[in-house]
Amino acid sequence: MALDKETFNQLLASIEKFVANELIPMEKKVSDDDAVPPAIIEQMKEMGLFGLSIPEEYGGIGLSVEEEAHVIQKLGYASPAFRSVIGTNVGIGSQGILIDGTEEQKQRYLPRMASGKLVGSFALTEPDAGSDAGSVRTTARLEGDHYVVNGTKRYITNANRAGVFTLMARTGTVDEGSRGVTAFLMDADLPGIELGVLNEKMGQRGAHICDVIMKDVKIPKDAIIGGVPNKGFITAMKVLDRGRLHMSAVALGCARRLIDDSLSYALERKQFNQRIADFQLIQAMLADSETEYFAGKCMVEETARMFDNGGRLSRYTAACKLYCTEMVGRVADRAVQIHGGSGYIADYAVERFYRDVRIFRLYEGTSQIQQLLIAKEMIRDHER
Repeated sequence: MALDKETFNQLLASIEKFVANELIPMEKKVSDDDAVPPAIIEQMKEMGLFGLSIPEEYGGIGLSVEEEAHVIQKLGYASPAFRSVIGTNVGIGSQGILIDGTEEQKQRYLPRMASGKLVGSFALTEPDAGSDAGSVRTTARLEGDHYVVNGTKRYITNANRAGVFTLMARTGTVDEGSRGVTAFLMDADLPGIELGVLNEKMGQRGAHICDVIMKDVKIPKDAIIGGVPNKGFITAMKVLDRGRLHMSAVALGCARRLIDDSLSYALERKQFNQRIADFQLIQAMLADSETEYFAGKCMVEETARMFDNGGRLSRYTAACKLYCTEMVGRVADRAVQIHGGSGYIADYAVERFYRDVRIFRLYEGTSQIQQLLIAKEMIRDHER
């Protein structure tokens, strides 16, 4: 359900102001401290950012997918660590419940997620199961009214802050592949759950990931999302469809920031008694970045509109994720080149963004997985 135009424009304006006045000035501190300040998180709660995609009936703002894409582009203009604070609640942490959850599950979790009192996390990846999501080894064995869960999940975003995990675990046999995977809502305070140390990463300091280790964790039967076992892979794919659009919008926001910073630097920096922005080879890099950014923006916003109108869109969400995350990597590389030696120095934001955006081509499906998805959808559509 979309907001009326005036209300939505007010929301965009408030987020743009928040980014400019509060987030960008704090970027270096967040990177140095490897933490987003609690005061910033409280402001995000007050603005309703944790509930952007959660319907109003559950306490959220209830943005359409198109509106979410516009908002996330605005947030993506600042360090991606800020967006990560709310990212799982807006996306993969809540969407499984929204898409396939029972009404009781929605009432139990979504209002607290929308307020930011509860952080949701998505526990799919394992040491030996990442791109091949159907090969999860974490087991859930039925014993009376409970499932007993054992296994390890790896690189789980916001695991250290999570109050509930959307957990993908194997209730069937290994030979069943994706057909034997079930989606559970696993409360983080259940006995037997341990968290690994926070992983040191290439970029995005302030956004945290770690392992989630489960040893004989007892999860009640009614914690299965939707109440139906062995449908977890289907739920995960639905969640990732929307998540790929979300990540595409983040990439667009980062690209816009990199282009703006590059243009500003090129207009200020002088060599050979003229602005480097007047050199045609600098202009070529700026033009290529602007053109690729605009192409990605058109892709994402059009696909978001299609998503809101219903229909099967895996082919196009994968195309957006593939193009936009690869595009922002190219834009970041050009931004460092335009800045010259200064682009390699931590005093400039482009150095940090160059590292931050590299992960976009990996999580929620690598670029190579997106290529496979697109091609398979093309073949399937042709053969129908």
